[in-house]
Amino acid sequence: MATDVHRPVTTPKSPSTETRSAVRVEGLTRSFDGRAVIDGLDLDVKPGEFVALLGRSGCGKSTLLRILAGLDRDIEGTVLVPRRKAVAFQAPRLMPWKRVWRNVLLGLPGKPDRARAERALEEVGLDHRTHAWPKTLSGGEAQRASLARALVREPDLLLLDEPFGALDALTRIKAQRLVDELWQRRGCAVLLVTHDVEEAVLLADRVLVMDEGVIAYETEIDLERPRGISDPRFGELRAELLQRLGVDAPETSHPAAA
Repeated sequence: MATDVHRPVTTPKSPSTETRSAVRVEGLTRSFDGRAVIDGLDLDVKPGEFVALLGRSGCGKSTLLRILAGLDRDIEGTVLVPRRKAVAFQAPRLMPWKRVWRNVLLGLPGKPDRARAERALEEVGLDHRTHAWPKTLSGGEAQRASLARALVREPDLLLLDEPFGALDALTRIKAQRLVDELWQRRGCAVLLVTHDVEEAVLLADRVLVMDEGVIAYETEIDLERPRGISDPRFGELRAELLQRLGVDAPETSHPAAA
């Protein structure tokens, strides 16, 4: 897999490293005003793997995602990521003066035609809003447009920074299912940053907990898909992750992740 190397530039330990990892991070440190928000972090994500990243606010989750996206290069350590990568943030960040289809193509090199945008919008179920203005979209529609803008780049790595955080409960469920379907269809690696433990267990192959600037805990999610919160194993994993986050697990589940 072709890689971008964020500075400092280093050579992979062996020629086969790139085929084993979609993301390889070694000794990553990012400091702000002398304080290390990320402190010697190591991370590997396999090609096609869906990884969810949990952690308290301020632990460095979104900073890590921005580094992987190439939006923050003031770092120490080694970061290897695919050249073809895309990001979807919590805010859809659509340009209000551009039609939906033009937003989907925003930032692509060359002069991609409208048909390319329409194919991506159809994949997320938004082909009927191709020519709409962003201000006329619902929250769920705007988030799907944001996903289409990521997918049109044919990414080997899809980075999701709490993309469902601003959605209502029912729309969030639909968006979670859509991302699950898109990931299974596309086969790209996904790193999802989220505060929602149930969302992480519903979607991910592996869940990581970030604390004190490093990956402090990780667990494989050994549940068959599609997943449901009624599975006893689901409850066990959820309770374990909540405990790792320093939260007592409530007896009932949050409806947004049902």
